[in-house]
Amino acid sequence: MRRPPYLQAALAALLILGAGGAAWWARGGPAASAHLAGAAIPAKAGPAHPGPFLQGADVLLVTIDTLRADSLGFAGNRQVETPVLDRLATAGRVFTDAHAHNVITLPSHTNILTGLYPFQHGVRENSGFTLSPAVPTLATMLHKAGYATGAFVGAYPLDAHYGLNQGFDVYDDRFPRGSNPDEFTIAERRGNAVVAPALAWWNAHRGRRRFLWVHLYDPHAAYEPPEPFASRYRDRLYLGEIAAVDSFLSPLLTPLLDHKEPPALVIMTGDHGEALSEHGELSHGLFAYEGTLKIPLVVWGPGIEPGRDTRAARHVDIAPTILTALGVAPPGRLPGRSLLLPATREDSYFEALTTALNRGWAPLRGMLRDRHKLVDLPLPELYDLNADPKEAHNLYDQDRPAARALAQALPAESVWPPKKGTVSAEEEARLRSLGYTSGSASGGRKTYTAADDPKTLIAVDQKLHDVVDAYSRHRYELAARLARACIAARPDLSEAYEHLALSLRQLERPEEAIQALRDGLAHGGDKHSLSLQLGLALSEAGRAKEAVAVLSPLAAHATDTGNTGTDSTETLNALGIALSDAGQHPQALATLERARKAEPENPKTLENLGIVLLRMERRDAARDRLRQALALNDRLPISWNTLGVALFKGGDRAGAVAAWQRAVDLDPRQVDALYNLGLVAAESGRAAEARTALERFLRTAPPDRWTDEMAKARQVLAHLGG
Repeated sequence: MRRPPYLQAALAALLILGAGGAAWWARGGPAASAHLAGAAIPAKAGPAHPGPFLQGADVLLVTIDTLRADSLGFAGNRQVETPVLDRLATAGRVFTDAHAHNVITLPSHTNILTGLYPFQHGVRENSGFTLSPAVPTLATMLHKAGYATGAFVGAYPLDAHYGLNQGFDVYDDRFPRGSNPDEFTIAERRGNAVVAPALAWWNAHRGRRRFLWVHLYDPHAAYEPPEPFASRYRDRLYLGEIAAVDSFLSPLLTPLLDHKEPPALVIMTGDHGEALSEHGELSHGLFAYEGTLKIPLVVWGPGIEPGRDTRAARHVDIAPTILTALGVAPPGRLPGRSLLLPATREDSYFEALTTALNRGWAPLRGMLRDRHKLVDLPLPELYDLNADPKEAHNLYDQDRPAARALAQALPAESVWPPKKGTVSAEEEARLRSLGYTSGSASGGRKTYTAADDPKTLIAVDQKLHDVVDAYSRHRYELAARLARACIAARPDLSEAYEHLALSLRQLERPEEAIQALRDGLAHGGDKHSLSLQLGLALSEAGRAKEAVAVLSPLAAHATDTGNTGTDSTETLNALGIALSDAGQHPQALATLERARKAEPENPKTLENLGIVLLRMERRDAARDRLRQALALNDRLPISWNTLGVALFKGGDRAGAVAAWQRAVDLDPRQVDALYNLGLVAAESGRAAEARTALERFLRTAPPDRWTDEMAKARQVLAHLGG
């Protein structure tokens, strides 16, 4: 997409979410079921210890994202090496029938940290929900009990603005923010980059009671393990990620296992699993079959008898297990129970609402009881997990009494639909890059038919995955064609219109992109998200006044409804750039300052401030804002390109050339930076650099939009003898 020469404006900024939260203390509710085959650990029955028995002990909670229950060595998997976790499991208690309540990251971690079901704490999906400060977490409870509390997380779905940071003295979510706004990327960091600061925090607080939560994101798609695991597991990359995570955890877990640390309670679990194409699901979030709902769970510590425990276990049981072992009373009644106390017969509620909230498909809710599993959908399912662990035989028609009993146990509090906040375009891009949908499409709908069942729509879901894949590989014509096919199947599918528009913008067909977004709005799609995308497309197409007209009401609504925090940042950024494009630089500056106040460390806001300040010829101020952005994330090509312009205008040619070179190193498609670099390098007598940059510019720039610049580049190359 074209940007003016010497300047590339970033029109999108990192969004954030709306509100969630609800009245929460439970009436004692549900439990779970499944099995880990082949674990080389002796089976044990009954409680490991009555508790409380670890008063004053440290606590380490390790959550591994997207971790299938059968993906570990101690679970009987002979294709993966996980020696550290196997050692923890051998010395600890392995719950072989453990389940999550959600199949996506944010709600699942909220269940773990609050000890509440999603309908109780109010966080039902990865976007549009934020945990209310009124809901206590393990961190708030243990902090009140005198613990030092630290959290170190691996990726954007657990960003602090979602509310899980409350109660933590340190909440380390220092994954790089900001990105190329035209890419589907996710802010994340490798597990070793999470464990290193976590271990430093742990050691620095020795002598105090410590609660440490470590979240490792690596097994999440896309599967890209580092060496030597990439080579060792080249045909099993998902398992390669898990083997890498095991190695990353060694510096943290080995001293505990060697008893070189004070007594500690260690809990290791996954937030959910991964389908790996079972039941037609590519990753997770669509269904709630055992591949994604069943999770590993290990509890280790002094006084905990090792072995395999076949009793049903749930994520909501983790908080009571910790609190009971430590002798810390919760501030209210929790639905779970300590896994170290005698078992009681309980059900387990679960849900998968992503496609319901974001696409308008039927919501999935379900119950587990005594290893019978009900999936409540327009096409309902009932499975006996003892006889049919792969869920291949739907018993719903054969056993209506069992299905009816489980349906009647569905909590009334989980009534449909939950309230969801607005979601930005950039947040959608990030979450969709993970295989999640995003947006807001539930409306007030309460009735669904078989046509809305996710099983019926599995082909559409797979095609949407194909759209993202094609776009990410820069196959924009294919992405646009696939998006149109999705629209033909479901004309109300907002994300398909947005994918289509993004692809058309990359193909330099802005008017078609604008029309696609207007079509989405006409078909009743997510008005906020589509309007935001429309404003961006109009601004990019040079129709700045129209963009301001579209975006101004969105920004005003954010202010009027009190959404002046991170959830309004992306809208304010888009409006700020549109105002600047329309020549209203003071108003643009004021708008962007509002965004900075809402989210001071958003590098895209700082980047956009740099762009507007540069347009106002405030070079020093622009340079300072751009350097602040790059201090937060030094991999922002647009910031580097714009900084190069500011440096050049300030007389620092060498600094400008270095900045432009950094921009094109990060993104070879930065045609503005290539053009700038080529011209200034040529003027500075750096012929080789100039020739390389200008030749790449001529190969990359769209000819119909860069006609004058391409002619100038050819003139310079001819002068250089290129």
